[in-house]
Amino acid sequence: MPRTRLHPIARPHLTRRGVALVVVGLVLVGVSLWFDLRDILLLAFVGLAMPLVAAGFVMLRRPSLAVQRTFAPAVVSAGEATTVALVVANRSRRTLDGAHWRDQAPEGTIGPPSALLPALGPYESVMPSGDDRVKVEYRLRMPRRGVYPVGPLHIGLADPFGLAGIERETGTASEVVVTPRVTPLAEALATAASIDGIVHGLQRRTHPNSDELIAREYRYGDPLRRVNWPATARRGELMVREEEQRGDPEARILVDLPVDGRHGLAVHRDRDGEVDDRVELAMEVAASVGVHLLENGFRVRCTSIADPEQGVVPTAPLGGDYRMPGGDRLLLEDLARVSPGRQRDTGRHGRARTAAHDDHSGSGEVRTRARDAREPGFAVLVDPDPADAAALVALRPGFEPAVAFATSSVSAAVRRMLEEADWNVVAVRRAVEIGGAWSVVATATATATGAATAAGPQSRGSRDAP
Repeated sequence: MPRTRLHPIARPHLTRRGVALVVVGLVLVGVSLWFDLRDILLLAFVGLAMPLVAAGFVMLRRPSLAVQRTFAPAVVSAGEATTVALVVANRSRRTLDGAHWRDQAPEGTIGPPSALLPALGPYESVMPSGDDRVKVEYRLRMPRRGVYPVGPLHIGLADPFGLAGIERETGTASEVVVTPRVTPLAEALATAASIDGIVHGLQRRTHPNSDELIAREYRYGDPLRRVNWPATARRGELMVREEEQRGDPEARILVDLPVDGRHGLAVHRDRDGEVDDRVELAMEVAASVGVHLLENGFRVRCTSIADPEQGVVPTAPLGGDYRMPGGDRLLLEDLARVSPGRQRDTGRHGRARTAAHDDHSGSGEVRTRARDAREPGFAVLVDPDPADAAALVALRPGFEPAVAFATSSVSAAVRRMLEEADWNVVAVRRAVEIGGAWSVVATATATATGAATAAGPQSRGSRDAP
């Protein structure tokens, strides 16, 4: 969406030619007064007056332009470039000629140099022929994730003698979305990694439209055709099949957003004003894992550790729930808009928040998943505090596998706390290590999958047993 802003008051400036003329005028004034030459004094006044008249001329010259800015592509990955196309239309009855244009580039990028704007004819409302508009393009490389404003357009005007100039802003800024880089990951992860969960996931892939059959006690009014005879023989009492509708395989991504901040910031900066590379690395890990899971048929929920019931950004759909088709694009755009910070609560209210968070996130969610297969859980950690680690420990029973990708700033105490709770903590220090870290996780999961698949019939039998 274009971002409106108030244009600052433009001030005219003298060109080198105008400054030289002023200097010559001052010298002539000194010479004329020293030698009492009145004819030279007249020339000196003319030399001083011309730059002032030129400055007033450009100050009063106000072009009326309409600017339309488009990006191709509109959403670009970090490190790649986008083509910015500008359509500048003249809305004045006067011809605009000799103007220069320069588009304001985002901070940290190199924008286009000032260039001559092709001549624009007067506004044509009756029989438009296109002479009153022109299209210019340039390439803009976006090095980092975020949502950046591009623009407004700067139009440079000068007087006919080139003595004074002025630069005016026209149009509004437009936003370009820069998503995190996505690293291709290995194709090895079961839909769930508990013994029962793996069988459940394999059956989902084999029979996506079938219902799961669970044995329960016979109740008055149950049709006899639903009697589960094997379970009845084992249990010694009449058992029936209870149908449970299957859903898509699910996975969960929990993102750690450290330090103070708020939603809506596109790029995080630390106290020294530098971009925090730890946060950018965490966003790349979350993007790579999320896109990989979505492409393999998972429904992915991406939330923050501080608020596991809400998406990573307020605009995230359905509390951060993504599914294909189109879920990968939405996930990347939301990660591009992630605020890399949050307000940490302290004192009595902070302890109350942590206790409530543990109550809801831990026992509440675990109870809801007691009968269902545990879903894969992935935590992306930057600088979690003990409260965040405790929340992850409480969530552990609902995840299988439970993997925590930790950057170099994660403390040893938090690592030890997670490892004792059976989280698989994998260190990721640079973006080039994302693929290798995932391969380690995938290999371990594949081993567990093979063992659980071999025990599948026993697992199903134990479900029907008393």
